[in-house]
Amino acid sequence: MGKPFDVVIVGAGAAGIGCGIVLRDLEISRFTLLERHTVGASFLRWPAEMRFISPSFMSNPFGLLDLNAVALGTSPAYSLQSEHPTGAMYARYLQSLAAHFELPIQTGVEVHRVEPVAHEDGFILHTTHGHIRSRYVIWAAGEFQYPWLDPFPGSEHCIHNAHVRSWQDISGNDVLVIGGYESGIDAAIHLSQLGKRVRVLDAHTRWHNNDPDPSLSLSPFTHERLQTALETGLVELVGNTLVDRVEHTPHNNYVVYDQHGQRWMSPVPPILGVGFSGSLRLISDCFEWDADGVPLLTEEDESTLMPGLFVAGPAVQHGPIIFCFIYKFRQRFAVVAQAIAERLGVDTRVLELYRRQHMFLDDLSCCDDECVC
Repeated sequence: MGKPFDVVIVGAGAAGIGCGIVLRDLEISRFTLLERHTVGASFLRWPAEMRFISPSFMSNPFGLLDLNAVALGTSPAYSLQSEHPTGAMYARYLQSLAAHFELPIQTGVEVHRVEPVAHEDGFILHTTHGHIRSRYVIWAAGEFQYPWLDPFPGSEHCIHNAHVRSWQDISGNDVLVIGGYESGIDAAIHLSQLGKRVRVLDAHTRWHNNDPDPSLSLSPFTHERLQTALETGLVELVGNTLVDRVEHTPHNNYVVYDQHGQRWMSPVPPILGVGFSGSLRLISDCFEWDADGVPLLTEEDESTLMPGLFVAGPAVQHGPIIFCFIYKFRQRFAVVAQAIAERLGVDTRVLELYRRQHMFLDDLSCCDDECVC
């Protein structure tokens, strides 16, 4: 099994790379990142047309970090020359960070199970490359590679947006999209730009939600694009429609039924824009869960069930505070790193720079999304 690591980070996406760089700054040397594919793999799987909804801007000279940066002194806007980068672009940014900071990444390694060591501190990670021992684990495996595929009976007849390589691959001129949050609306926008008629079915009316938190309502970038799409007459929004099931008929049509028995017909498989089940389901027994399916974490984003196992990325949530965007969850990298460093006896003074750059949010009482105008 070899000598134990001090820290193993699972995942080499935005959260994993960001956490790895903080560990580098703390001069913690015995750590590694395990990635089952390649650096930035989730972003490489985005539909070709999908872009970041949060804008990138080179504001570092003014003491404001680019919203999509995961490391101090870096800017995707500068390196990619794009305000709303594609997934492929952002993967290049992450790969450049991994190379620049010489992060110890092992690719092609899939983690199947995280097991605490009995009567000792630390964990054994069961992987495709054997067992790996570590005192601490940061789970940063993300969400996009783990789409929610079974939200209702018959969902196997649909195509999840995470499985679409390009919207040009979708046949037919009439398409049903199930889900009216960012994924579903983004699909509708791109399909309408190809001249297709699109009907979006949503259990609520997300497009009318004016909550200032973009974790709960559409982003301004999406609102603006949606308005343009609606003006073409090709997009129809159908709210308060909870899909009950989907059936594939002998005539090769697809019928979508809602909770009231109303139905919609489509000649092509409906698009699922219902979100993701997330990677934490792979190690669900390592966490306590609340009634809404949110993992219970300590103030340091540590499992309440297995001390020493931390979470980084979009699955982090504390009550009503949701850290599902990069500019949100990057503020917790240093919180996790400090907790680990203190237990390892490592000097953490370098993290004050993270605090000054708004990359160290440990006081959640200040989080308030109220916007008066």
